[in-house]
Amino acid sequence: MKARQVADIIESFAPLDLQENWDNAGFCIGSPDAEIKGIMVGFDCTPALIDEAAAAGCNMIVTHHPLIFRGVKKIDPDTFLGSAIVSAIKHDMVVYAAHTNADKAADGVSRLMADRLGLLDIEPLGEDGLGAIGVLPRAMDSKAFIEKVKQTFGLPVVRCSRPLATPISRVAMCGGSGGSLIEEAEARGADAYLCGDLSYHSFFTGSDFMLLDVGHYESEIDIVDKLFGLLSEKIHTFAVRKTRNNNNPIYYY
Repeated sequence: MKARQVADIIESFAPLDLQENWDNAGFCIGSPDAEIKGIMVGFDCTPALIDEAAAAGCNMIVTHHPLIFRGVKKIDPDTFLGSAIVSAIKHDMVVYAAHTNADKAADGVSRLMADRLGLLDIEPLGEDGLGAIGVLPRAMDSKAFIEKVKQTFGLPVVRCSRPLATPISRVAMCGGSGGSLIEEAEARGADAYLCGDLSYHSFFTGSDFMLLDVGHYESEIDIVDKLFGLLSEKIHTFAVRKTRNNNNPIYYY
């Protein structure tokens, strides 16, 4: 199977033309015509993941975040990015990413967040469907909702704005950096909005709207299982593996 045929399977779920214009989804390293012997699926294309893929006999890596995101002016093997690029080329890896196109897919990142929370009546949020919005099976007070979010996303702590005095029923979300959809979430009647990478000033909210920063990694990690399941279902001629190296670079103490 050629690398482009693997890409076709992914793009049937998350077409490349859905990606943001600043993104770099698709092939980062390697030829679409390369013959693939095995695939390793992960969240970030780290040196550890590349070593794991090579040891497992895989010569294609599929991740959510692109390895090469912005322009690279030099490849320094003593840096994290440079080390990963050198290792991928050394091992003759094909590296592919499904990023904002997987965020916007109908069953993509934000929908997976909504499903994890058990929301009902889920609809897209944002002009291009980057986020999602739905309702809880039953309304909850802020304290109970915060605890549910922590448990659901495996969080030791969660950054949030002032808890509401009224019950939370309608919930919006966007995986990763979702600050751009705060106003729309509030305008669509959300009581609470979940995303990652929120700035300090975002937490100054009104009395009937609450923000929760659940973390970039935590909000998006389910996409790894989605991509793994998609490829495993369609490919039976060689191994599709899921990495053991999906490590959140942020630590909580």
